[in-house]
Amino acid sequence: MEAVTYTVGQLAKLAGVTVRALHHYEDAGLLKPARTASGYRRYNSADVARLQQVLLLRSCGLTLGEIGAALADEAFDFHSALTDHLATLRARQRELETLVGTVEKTIASLEGRTTMTDAERFEGMKQRAIAENEERYGAEVREAYGDDAMDGANERLVSMDEAEWHDAEALGAAILEQLRAAMATGKAEGPEAQRLCAMHARWLQMHWGPGTYSPAAHSALAEGYVADPRFTAYYDDAAGEGATAFLRDALVAWCAEQA
Repeated sequence: MEAVTYTVGQLAKLAGVTVRALHHYEDAGLLKPARTASGYRRYNSADVARLQQVLLLRSCGLTLGEIGAALADEAFDFHSALTDHLATLRARQRELETLVGTVEKTIASLEGRTTMTDAERFEGMKQRAIAENEERYGAEVREAYGDDAMDGANERLVSMDEAEWHDAEALGAAILEQLRAAMATGKAEGPEAQRLCAMHARWLQMHWGPGTYSPAAHSALAEGYVADPRFTAYYDDAAGEGATAFLRDALVAWCAEQA
């Protein structure tokens, strides 16, 4: 019986990816399809299995370079990696199920079929914040800092009571005001900037999981603010052009003193 093979288009459709993605994986050395006499790619069952591994590891947050190194390492425990990732997915699933329930209750409340308590509304706010953070920053955070960092932040958010939530929101707003005041001095290492950095550190510790804050991690995050256009837009829109770069400079200097 002749072995089944796939063209690049057929495999792309089967796997739910683009042809361009398959070419990219090949360029990265992750896939090595055979070629026909005419030069066309043909993928066999081993290639399909390899692609599945690549896609699953990609969903775990690994870069293509890390995936290549992992698959080339005979000691790499693919089963353990998937087991850990499954635990993370199940945690996200529980969060999503809670959010779905909150949205359903909200719709029912708007339609007059039920009444939401303040506690239910508050829980809904937290679940929406978690879902939005995952959508906007989850992939980058997990890739750069690992699942524990993002999961810890989510768990910290879930554990907040209403007073802590409002304190964190108020501190976030105060940080933007202090950023404008510090920028007006033009001194990234001045007293106003130092106060800004201390406020920012408290705000991070309110959101990050226990034991995850350090001056080094804070400094690295500050560098990420400038590298990520979403953060640059957030701080520059709130405090003026150049605010993100000023905040980065202030935090890097302040964190160096704290280390």
